[in-house]
Amino acid sequence: MTDQTVLVLGASRGLGFALAEEWLGRGWNVIATARGSSDELNALAKRNPGKLEIENVDINDADGVRALRDGLDGRRLDVLFINAGIARAIKASPATASERDFLDMMLTNAFSPVRAAEILRDLVPAGGTIAIMTSELGSIANANGGWQLYSSSKAALNMLMKGYAAKNAGDGHTLLLVAPGWVRTDMGGSDAALSIEESIPLVVNMIGANRGTPGLRYVDRFNQRLPW
Repeated sequence: MTDQTVLVLGASRGLGFALAEEWLGRGWNVIATARGSSDELNALAKRNPGKLEIENVDINDADGVRALRDGLDGRRLDVLFINAGIARAIKASPATASERDFLDMMLTNAFSPVRAAEILRDLVPAGGTIAIMTSELGSIANANGGWQLYSSSKAALNMLMKGYAAKNAGDGHTLLLVAPGWVRTDMGGSDAALSIEESIPLVVNMIGANRGTPGLRYVDRFNQRLPW
């Protein structure tokens, strides 16, 4: 067993829920957030008494994230994992997409995760890890035109984290932009190449392998660096 603690921001379903479940299976203490009530998380808490705490937070609500920070004052987070993402207008281009869809993706996929990292960073001691879920599609070098607007939001996330890393280099944190692969979830769809079981255990292994190595890396589940 371990006394290590991870906060998974955005854990009500899909990859975030799988991360919480995986860390619990490895003996960690888990704090998991959801925007509202989650039957899956509640059931997971019953199966793991005393190991899983559930908090209601919407990542797009800055005041809610700050309230979470205040409620955790004095706690130590070995890992902060920020999992937030929406995919809209995936076949559209700037000429055909709704401006609202694009702006919503930029807010949820790029702006809000990095803002959350800024608000919560002092809960992570030097040597700890802040990870944010991104995508291979966030790579500008490898862009092929697929999911154009979603890809743009993930590229924006990567750029914002570049700035965050430069401004907060003295924190001594391991900073990871995590590309889990194309996974079969509600967002990834049924045609995705990977099951959750083929992705998330490797993601958690990768986070452990990078522990104690400060600086920012954009990596896949195999701990291979991806081109920016």
